[in-house]
Amino acid sequence: MSRSHQQLMNTVRYRLLALLVLCCLWLVGCTAIDGTGPQQPTTPDRLQVVTTVAPLADIVHNITGDLADLQALVPPGVNSHTYEPSPSDARHLAAADLVFINGLQLEALILDLAEANVVEGVPIVALGDRVLDRSDWVFDFSFPESGGAPNPHIWLNPELVMACVEVIAEELGRADPAQAEAYASNAEAYLNRLRQLDEALAEASATVPESQRQLLTYHDSWAYFGPRYGFTVTGAIQPADMAEPSAREVADLIRQVREANVPVIFGAAEFPSPVLEAIARETGARLEASLADDVLPGEPGDPEHSYIGMMLYNTRIIVAALGGDIQALDSVLLTQN
Repeated sequence: MSRSHQQLMNTVRYRLLALLVLCCLWLVGCTAIDGTGPQQPTTPDRLQVVTTVAPLADIVHNITGDLADLQALVPPGVNSHTYEPSPSDARHLAAADLVFINGLQLEALILDLAEANVVEGVPIVALGDRVLDRSDWVFDFSFPESGGAPNPHIWLNPELVMACVEVIAEELGRADPAQAEAYASNAEAYLNRLRQLDEALAEASATVPESQRQLLTYHDSWAYFGPRYGFTVTGAIQPADMAEPSAREVADLIRQVREANVPVIFGAAEFPSPVLEAIARETGARLEASLADDVLPGEPGDPEHSYIGMMLYNTRIIVAALGGDIQALDSVLLTQN
């Protein structure tokens, strides 16, 4: 079976699963939508906001504070590309006053479910589609233009996140005018911290020798991070269909690593793969398999368990592995003073 045919089959499968979720909701969960079934505790009269991946949820929380109830649909550590929504997700969406998704076709199933379940008039805000012009979409290794879906990992570029923050604050203020001033104030405070983060990431990245500024990763997450901080994204090992690469693809990658003299191969804890070890062994490149592109470090309640904490965590790994100095990252505040 060709990869393009397999991708088509995956898309059909995901659409059928979305329909199955809707049927399950009608059969066993529809009582929750009209308020008679089990739901997570919410606060009456507060804005009900639904998001998707953990970094986005934390970004939104920094703007809402305690003024809204926030529900993130994608569980921590779960692949957001292949996450299959549940009937409880449909209930959260049906109760939502406002929905924020990353967009750029990352959460196709969740978007289908949202469009089928939100109350008429409730905004579904696809942030990536709002802050990134179509001409700036990145099509690359795991996201070829022939597939139609761009690389969606915009949250790994704080400059794009700052643009998202402005959209989030605007939409929150429109949905909850009584708290619009508070949302705007929270957003400005968070933007100041994101500017500090962006400057520190740039300063630390600049200490990496130019010949070492290459990112070869397993999951194709770093397309918006790399250019922002002077790294060349050499390649991504995981194919577009999220499967393991074929023997021919592995051989091609080994050749590319040798030709480009790639010093480090970066993997991620949520995408364990024996292929990484094989490529590192064959090429002599160092393997660093602990990046986290959408998993917040630490535990809930820890200062580092945040979007900013995640960016510092990843940049420390990348800069240190490539021979740079991470001292500039120590100046970034993990919490608001």
